[in-house]
Amino acid sequence: MSYTRFNPKNLTVGACVLAMRLTAQGEVKKAHKVVEEAFQKANNPLEKFITAYQLAEQTQNSLMKKEWLEKALFYVEKSEDQNSKTALKAIYAQLADVYKQLDDELARYNQERAANQSSIPDDPGPFYHGTRASLTSGDLLVAGKNSNYEADLKMNHIYFTSNLEGASLAASLAKGEGEERIYIVEPTGIFEHDPNVTDKKFPGNLTCSYRSTFPLKVIGEVTAYAKQSEADRKQWQSNMAKHQGEIMN
Repeated sequence: MSYTRFNPKNLTVGACVLAMRLTAQGEVKKAHKVVEEAFQKANNPLEKFITAYQLAEQTQNSLMKKEWLEKALFYVEKSEDQNSKTALKAIYAQLADVYKQLDDELARYNQERAANQSSIPDDPGPFYHGTRASLTSGDLLVAGKNSNYEADLKMNHIYFTSNLEGASLAASLAKGEGEERIYIVEPTGIFEHDPNVTDKKFPGNLTCSYRSTFPLKVIGEVTAYAKQSEADRKQWQSNMAKHQGEIMN
């Protein structure tokens, strides 16, 4: 695909995450400056959208919040990445709230737009599953296994993604001594947006992360992809350790 997809290593995404940390530490003005500069430097609709949305989140002024949300909406609609559209529900809901504060009749209109957004994923794939298990075409991946991120937790779902970077990360973090592998998989039943990442730090499901109670059928393997560095893997493991007990299972 020629368009930009969400990537946690992206500098703009990194600036937004930094701003979130600064805000949590009470350095609101510094956080705002970081995201404002990231918005100015953003060079594609996805980067413009996530920075505009975060600037809207940061401001308490209703008129300014409305302006930033309208900009976020503009860039989501302009983006060629269809998964950016999963953020529309959150944007419409925020617009409804701010228009209500402004006593504007557009509040109801945006409430309706938010309600009309489907919660069913509209992603044609291809889909990937990162693991250290050795599998062959035709094998089925099923729920009920132990979590890669929390000891003694049996997972009620099987997880997958259409974002190759996400699958690479999952393979890197997977338990076991086997080689990191990314398999191309086919859902055998209905699936949903992964609630562990959807509408969390960023609106919608920008990481293209899904889960299902139905098995995934292995139909191939990706042999050429960029693996995570050892430093990145350790950083992610550290981040996951801080969120023990927060997995929505």
